[in-house]
Amino acid sequence: MNNYEYEHINLLRPYLSECMVLLKKDGNFPLEKPCRIAACGNGIRHTKKGGTGSGEVYSRYYVNIEQGLKDAGFEIISDKWLDEFDRHEALTEIKFIEDIKSRAKKKKVSVYKEAFGAIKLQSDYDFELDYSGDAAIFVVSRICGEGYDRTNQKGDYKLTDSEIRDILALNENYEKFMLVINTGSPVDLSPVKEVKNILYMSQLGVETGAGLADVLLGKQNPSGRLASSWSAYEDYCDIGEFGNLDDTRYKEGIYVGYRYFDAFNKKPLYPFGYGLSYSEFDSEVKDVSYNNGKITVKVNVTNTGSYAGKNVVQTYISCPQGKLDKEIKSLACFGKTDLLKPGDAQTLEMSFELKDFASYDTESESYILEKGIYVVLVGNNVIDAKQIKGFELEHDLTVKKVRNLFGKTDFEDYRNNNTLIIGDIPIEKIELNIETETVDYNLEQRIDERVTDLSDEELAYLNMGTFVESGGLLATVGNASISIPGAAGESTHKLESKGIKTIVVADGPAGLRIAKEYYEDEKGVHAIGLAIPESIFMVMPKMLRKFIDFRTRPKKGVEIKKQYTTAIPIGTAIAQSFNMEFARICGDIVGSEMELFNVDVWLAPALNIHRNVLCGRNFEYYSEDPLVSGEVAAAITDGVQKHKRGVTIKHFAANNQETNRYLNNSVVSERALREIYLKGFAICINKSKPYAIMSSYNLINGTHSSETRELITDYLRCETVFDGLVMTDWIIVEDTQNKQSRYCEPDPAKVARSGHSMFMPGDKDNYSRLLEGIKNGTVDRKQLQINATYLLDIIDRVGKQ
Repeated sequence: MNNYEYEHINLLRPYLSECMVLLKKDGNFPLEKPCRIAACGNGIRHTKKGGTGSGEVYSRYYVNIEQGLKDAGFEIISDKWLDEFDRHEALTEIKFIEDIKSRAKKKKVSVYKEAFGAIKLQSDYDFELDYSGDAAIFVVSRICGEGYDRTNQKGDYKLTDSEIRDILALNENYEKFMLVINTGSPVDLSPVKEVKNILYMSQLGVETGAGLADVLLGKQNPSGRLASSWSAYEDYCDIGEFGNLDDTRYKEGIYVGYRYFDAFNKKPLYPFGYGLSYSEFDSEVKDVSYNNGKITVKVNVTNTGSYAGKNVVQTYISCPQGKLDKEIKSLACFGKTDLLKPGDAQTLEMSFELKDFASYDTESESYILEKGIYVVLVGNNVIDAKQIKGFELEHDLTVKKVRNLFGKTDFEDYRNNNTLIIGDIPIEKIELNIETETVDYNLEQRIDERVTDLSDEELAYLNMGTFVESGGLLATVGNASISIPGAAGESTHKLESKGIKTIVVADGPAGLRIAKEYYEDEKGVHAIGLAIPESIFMVMPKMLRKFIDFRTRPKKGVEIKKQYTTAIPIGTAIAQSFNMEFARICGDIVGSEMELFNVDVWLAPALNIHRNVLCGRNFEYYSEDPLVSGEVAAAITDGVQKHKRGVTIKHFAANNQETNRYLNNSVVSERALREIYLKGFAICINKSKPYAIMSSYNLINGTHSSETRELITDYLRCETVFDGLVMTDWIIVEDTQNKQSRYCEPDPAKVARSGHSMFMPGDKDNYSRLLEGIKNGTVDRKQLQINATYLLDIIDRVGKQ
């Protein structure tokens, strides 16, 4: 292994426990020492380090739970059970492949298209358990990824009958039993809620199995908190639509996640912000103060238990119900202690600006703070947060004057009639002396002198990713770069003779995704194999696999080179740490590897909202809460960009399902967009100034996000003052065409007109369509020059000129 691999793995290992959430405990963990352990469940040998698709990272190795336990000194007594399960899995995989082929034939689509992102459900089995060990664990693993949403079925969101049976049996027969959940997002634990010890391990990258062993033995103490609510699927909001083919209506408005549970007075199985520790903590609010819009909370945290650990304190704000109905609580800020030994104490100081919680009023086209009492609540999760103090604003205040940008819906958002009953707390009358900010949409954008004399053809190349004129396999994600093997794409090479260099972009967000093997010859660098999902590889005929391997391997005597990157924890796991320093470390690791492998821009972090627990890409995203999403993305951005490499925050915006992801229309109100789905992006932009943004595949209220000038220029450039480049997601014509859908793929000329700098990954057809758009007036030369200027700025920032 290389030194950087050791360094990065050692940097991550101590923080893995901070990503894990202890959901239940009875005091029998941690274990005193390694012992004879019954280790069962599909996750023991088939541990998932992350999700599928662009979330895959080609690290040199990863530690599954079986290996992690053995390395830590445990004796696994359940080998017979594990061997029987392996045979069972092999048989079910054969049926899984047959089902994919059958569905493809029925739908009259390519078997590879049907296989992309497809996930095999876990099925029932019947193996004998061994009760002779000193302790036991059962690990439930699930995997998901881009291209497919999850299902509320047994073996996916629900546990199988076999899993429930074995979990309850082990819980009854072992005094020391831990249920471990190795998934990227929630599963329904309601049938096994009686289990004494439950740990949501998540998916933690390279050292996943080793991290679990550390926690079982008490070498590390779990201190994560849930970044999204957990419950049975039937408990979640069913007001809005999910999984529709064409139009998906966000009828729930702002009531997403814990905001919904609060509004309906429903209690989830495990609420947002929830998490236990091996130790116990006492939190005492010492002070809540106000200074011209800034509220500061000081909380003293004492470790009153027997183990060293960290604690998270959360502050919520409850806004008064006025003309606009509000969520009952909204996370305002949070803090995490250092490692506290038993008896140690630390005072956390947290603050937030009241104006950041202004509500959007479509009638006045402005963000307003309505008069009334703003209640501050402090606690360990959203349900347990206690009212501490109220601040009374005596007059309505317009914070920001904008204009409605995103069209209208064919429904009215859900309205909440419930409100917080204010208890016996001190109330302080306040004033807020700020001037109303008025956004100017008459934006004058700079044109770099290097693009003023370029021809239409040269401008078209600059507004598009590089492409091979003959097309073919190089137009796919993971293979569209001709400079770095396995990178996702790059800007054009056509103008290098004029001094305009190229930037290379590589996928994420669970680390840097490039090919692990490559070779060089007189024609350049070449990835060995194709960066295709395992689900597609499985349905390929053996002859085709051999052909691809033959075509991508070098001639005899040519050296095969290797390049390994570090798989970091998935996005949700990082968010669950509630530790922004750890998030920066994750970004730092990626940024240093970008330097090492000459990658300029990383296609991450991803910060779409966990609107529905069945979204296939939730593991890449951070939270159901926009504040957590924005703060984590900003911290990761800081870590990457200190290396003079850039990030691309994505997928902008309202990209909350994978069903028909290329052509699905998110029908969402102006207010919900601004307060929920755009807010995290705005936080990240304002705090960390990311180099780039990637628009999403979906449409918003009838127009592709990539074609919407109101989103890309008016909102991004004028309202959030974003000064980086905007690129599309990877638009590949074969994927975007769906005869069953009422919508068609984006038009490259309209995409350029909206303010995009790069139509990705680029191909000959889209280049021709962009040229035609210039000729027919869909987009003018000036806009193309402006778009190209943003690209040149990024080329300069990464030191390519």
